[in-house]
Amino acid sequence: MVVQLPHDLDPDFRAEIVQREKDYSQDLQRRGVWRHLWRVVGEYANYSVLDVESNDELHKVLSGLPLLPYLKITVIPLATHPSDIAAGA
Repeated sequence: MVVQLPHDLDPDFRAEIVQREKDYSQDLQRRGVWRHLWRVVGEYANYSVLDVESNDELHKVLSGLPLLPYLKITVIPLATHPSDIAAGA
């Protein structure tokens, strides 16, 4: 996910929407949906791993992101690798 907030965005609105995004993503983390979240060094971007049951659920989760209008999201579906020794854990 790459965040592309306009430079002229009202500072109060920016602070409010960024806080809502944080609250939303942390709730998903607590519920085990947003499994991993990594910052891309030097960018306003992240790599994330979400654990959902379907493409429809992923669409719903991503559509709920308060920053969605300002995000460029690339989705890469992943599957369990048969050689992953942690897969059974």
